[in-house]
Amino acid sequence: MVDHREYALDQVFHALGDLTRRRMLRALAGGERSVSQLAAPFAMSLAAASKHIKVLEGAGLVARRVQGRVHFCRLEPGPLASANEWLGFYERFWTSRLDRLDALLRGDGQPAEQAFTIPNANGDDT
Repeated sequence: MVDHREYALDQVFHALGDLTRRRMLRALAGGERSVSQLAAPFAMSLAAASKHIKVLEGAGLVARRVQGRVHFCRLEPGPLASANEWLGFYERFWTSRLDRLDALLRGDGQPAEQAFTIPNANGDDT
């Protein structure tokens, strides 16, 4: 059985894995843009830009509205919070490791016992 939260996170990271889509999201952080406006900085057709936008929509990062023949996109930041939460685990992990290394290099004695707990497969702390 597929965990919906894990699938959604996979979609977010897939969408963020492409430079063009990350740049489109950056542009949308400044406000709503048309597909033409999003495509303008790139050497691509409107059809290619639309494919990128569809990936962003599939990840829930972009919402689209249609006004006449013009499609407008806006940033939906909610899924980024999930990605940030997932990355936060590794931030805490590396901070803990670097603090231990710092203590060792400063000669403060033996590095402290590992205080960082690693979540089990369900994401809970063990």
